[in-house]
Amino acid sequence: MRAMIFEEFGGPVDVRSVADPSPPPGGVVVEVHATGLCRSDWHGWAGHDRGITLPHVPGHELVGVVAEVGAGVEKWRVGDRVTTPFVCGCGRCQWCLEGQAQVCPDQTQPGFTHWGSYAEYVALHAADANLVAVPDAVGDAAAAGLGCRFATAYRALSARARIRPGEWVTVVGAGGVGLSSVQIAVAFGARVIAVDREPAALALASRLGAEHTVHADGADVAGRVHDLTGGGSHVAVDAVGSAATCADAIHSLRRRGRHLQVGLLPDVTGHPAVPMDRVIAWELDVLGSHGMASGDYPGMMRLIEAGTLRPQAIVERVVGLTEGATLLSSLSVATPAGVTLIDPRLG
Repeated sequence: MRAMIFEEFGGPVDVRSVADPSPPPGGVVVEVHATGLCRSDWHGWAGHDRGITLPHVPGHELVGVVAEVGAGVEKWRVGDRVTTPFVCGCGRCQWCLEGQAQVCPDQTQPGFTHWGSYAEYVALHAADANLVAVPDAVGDAAAAGLGCRFATAYRALSARARIRPGEWVTVVGAGGVGLSSVQIAVAFGARVIAVDREPAALALASRLGAEHTVHADGADVAGRVHDLTGGGSHVAVDAVGSAATCADAIHSLRRRGRHLQVGLLPDVTGHPAVPMDRVIAWELDVLGSHGMASGDYPGMMRLIEAGTLRPQAIVERVVGLTEGATLLSSLSVATPAGVTLIDPRLG
């Protein structure tokens, strides 16, 4: 098969022929029809994820059809159209059996623990526990980002922060997970403020329903949010993952607000400083969110089928593997508005 591959962290990203994957016991091989270009994969390429073994094929958001079924799989057949959470639980441990596979201690992650979906085919583990059927009414553009960005934002806001209609929600970072957060919060009746450095990203956030936007370059983000909301937001989302964006999100909260840390905070130069003095003094809740288990997908999928949620609205373009390889390494300096999908069938 053709795949996007790198042999050193931060090094060249090539597209070439590699061996086809085989289904692991209990797993499947999926023919990839679309896969999201995500900053998490850039973190992996840059060497921020210590679990990656070289050479490596990244990619963890995907939709496709089952091409081969491994021994022991009971629920899935060749030709089934599926997606999967980026965190694949083992299906056997206490956490998986309680419906919390997103924190499974024996989890696998395509594109991190093993080769991922920037390829024509990808192997997935524990298929009966992790695969999610994609209805015909949900197109590839909508389904491709559900495994990470959209599902992560959905669970973070609905199950972790438990946002309520009328609450102020500040989303710091209008990339894929940030724009997903904007759309989902608006659908749940919240009043949204989007923060980003890029005017194009803020314009897209406005089209998705953000009531206000704040240009982050040189701005007192927290001060602007407090002015707009009359005392701070009820919920803040750091959808980027840096010391600065984490601090902006926390300081934008009102007293007893809820902070959602969704963006990864890589420990490149040590763990980033977090303003815990404000957390303590204002009794803020700090919540992590790590994807969403397959068992929680049906409610979200029904909202997508009904048109209440439209993940496809944040997709800006679809490219092939060759262009995707160039774009992956450029994510360190480029911040394109909206989501880019890779279709391995395009070349």
